[in-house]
Amino acid sequence: MEPVIDVRRSADRYPGGEPDAGIESFHAFSFGPHYDPDNLRFGSILACNEEHLAPGAGFAEHPHSHTEIVTWVISGELTHRDSTGHESVVHPGDVQHLSSGGGVRHVERNDGIKPLVFLQMWLAPLSPGGDPTYDVVHGIADSTPYDVPAAGATLHIRRLADGERTELPSAPHLYVHVIRGEVRLHDKDLRQGDAVRIAGEPDAEMLALSGAHLLIWEMGAGTLPGGGPE
Repeated sequence: MEPVIDVRRSADRYPGGEPDAGIESFHAFSFGPHYDPDNLRFGSILACNEEHLAPGAGFAEHPHSHTEIVTWVISGELTHRDSTGHESVVHPGDVQHLSSGGGVRHVERNDGIKPLVFLQMWLAPLSPGGDPTYDVVHGIADSTPYDVPAAGATLHIRRLADGERTELPSAPHLYVHVIRGEVRLHDKDLRQGDAVRIAGEPDAEMLALSGAHLLIWEMGAGTLPGGGPE
């Protein structure tokens, strides 16, 4: 397979949400009314949504099924409640994972006094169904990968100083989202909100052009860039 390095710019994401209700969304993949048959998924990832919630704003109770939902708070605090009885307040540096299984309902709100920004990623499970589960890791360290075995994926958090290099995992599919700062991959520069989809590139590394914060998804051979599980 020829290597693929597909840079997607922040400005090219699909806008959404309800601005009048204090909700602004930016979708990296085909989502809701923004249907793009050529941008349905990459590896396990079905959605990568950046959500901005004003104080007091939020998403009313709504259902999910057959989806692994991983959330990373960028700033502010996120209140989560779900139909299995879990309730948490998620802060920057925490990883939240809701495995919806055969079906679950949840609420996401900004009950704080400051604006909330979070990145939420939806992954397709290798096998649908099962019971919903919930997990949150508070203050996860950069050196601690977060595994989502149900989707054949692992999340890596990297914070880089200006001029620092980092090797990307060697995997069939990688998805890198720039939370903050600026980085260079080969001859391509990426800034806040940009992402890159990488396939078949075993020796990729990134150089921080300024202090940078990255989320990196490592995905195995059990998923295809544009289709379902192999």
